[in-house]
Amino acid sequence: MTEPVPRPLVAVLDGSTPPGVLTWPADRPVAEALAAARDAGWTGAVLELADVADKAAFMERCARALRLPEWFGRNWDALADCLTDLSWCPADRGRLLVVTGWQGYAAAAPDEWSVVESVLADAVGHWRDTDTGLAVIMARGRPRKGEQRPDQGRCPAT
Repeated sequence: MTEPVPRPLVAVLDGSTPPGVLTWPADRPVAEALAAARDAGWTGAVLELADVADKAAFMERCARALRLPEWFGRNWDALADCLTDLSWCPADRGRLLVVTGWQGYAAAAPDEWSVVESVLADAVGHWRDTDTGLAVIMARGRPRKGEQRPDQGRCPAT
């Protein structure tokens, strides 16, 4: 029997708690979070950061994984703009962005990682009081080998 989805995510998905930046247990597949989001009418995407060690690699990973628009300038301001103007990525109920493998980047470039955290928190705050909120999950564990992530490679709203 599968354990229920952790309560903090359920509360965000059902609207009883405003979207925020959440953690995900290391022992749980992130596919469970994406499935719960999909079941609640939210859309999701995975931003896999394993082997990312600098800003350039991070920006490239964001561009590809989230299918950012062509006008994305691969800098912090452009990332913030993309995440606060999601007209390029519409949603029905809400958006869930699952960030995995981030620990190596955070350790390799702590100043850059601080900016990433700020950009994500600001984007979540921007969408908090809307009908299509943005929630971010910072997955504690690394993706399991062969783990299915059917939503990987989509913007947070598709």
